[in-house]
Amino acid sequence: MEVSAQIPVIKSIREVADGHRVWFVDIWGVMHNGRDAFPDASVATRAFRDAGGVVVLLSNSPRPSPDLQAQLRLIGVPDDAYDATVSSGDLTRHELGKHRGARVFHLGPARDLPIFENADVTRTGPEDAELIVCSGLFDDQVETPEDYVDLLTSLAARNVPMICANPDHKVESGHRLIYCAGALAAAYESLGGEVVYAGKPHLPVYELAFETASKIAEARGETVSKSEVIAIGDGAKTDIIGAGVFGIPAVFVASKLHAPDESVGLLDAEHLEALFAEEPSPPIAATHGLRW
Repeated sequence: MEVSAQIPVIKSIREVADGHRVWFVDIWGVMHNGRDAFPDASVATRAFRDAGGVVVLLSNSPRPSPDLQAQLRLIGVPDDAYDATVSSGDLTRHELGKHRGARVFHLGPARDLPIFENADVTRTGPEDAELIVCSGLFDDQVETPEDYVDLLTSLAARNVPMICANPDHKVESGHRLIYCAGALAAAYESLGGEVVYAGKPHLPVYELAFETASKIAEARGETVSKSEVIAIGDGAKTDIIGAGVFGIPAVFVASKLHAPDESVGLLDAEHLEALFAEEPSPPIAATHGLRW
């Protein structure tokens, strides 16, 4: 184990696995990069499951779990790499249940429309909306939040509340970074808009993930406590902060999202110290990738 500042840099997740029977594993950045699966990560989660552990993939994806799992198969993450998924899309659907009959403007790509399946709302344009569901940019390959200033300004002027279905600001897609719904939500808040965040680092998604893990354990005739849970993720402002909010330890997985230059996965004492200097609950370890 190589020590970097106060955060050890580990080569294998087994170095910190003792005493943890449940993993909350981020998906994008840990299990895949948006296009290709990381085989070592699936090997690790499968090995942990084979040893009796419970793996809940915890994602800020705006897709409800059935669609998220179908996407994982297409990318190459096998079904036996995890026990269950919990997504921002799941929580967004729960929040939509509080707005039955509302006129809703969907700010995001058509691929996220499963959020609205069987929901008792009417999708409409921004001029008639009573509620915004933001799942991302319409075209995240070319657009930035700057392209949405006029739209968001007009919605904020009418005090239309927003549900953010993906609190991530950026993710790695292949070998480049793209903006996510969280960046638009932050811009909306800066204009005075009201936002409800359905995902990490906010507490409700962790409560749902723990409830899910507990049910899996109960089906085996076992029980788990929160003290036996560890989070694994590449989001300093989502996975690491969220784990601290929920009161569990976390392992930081380096990715291009937080690399100080173009070297994907760079970890050094100076970078780690700077990245987590202001965090009350820094990760207990850092790694270049989830490996068994």
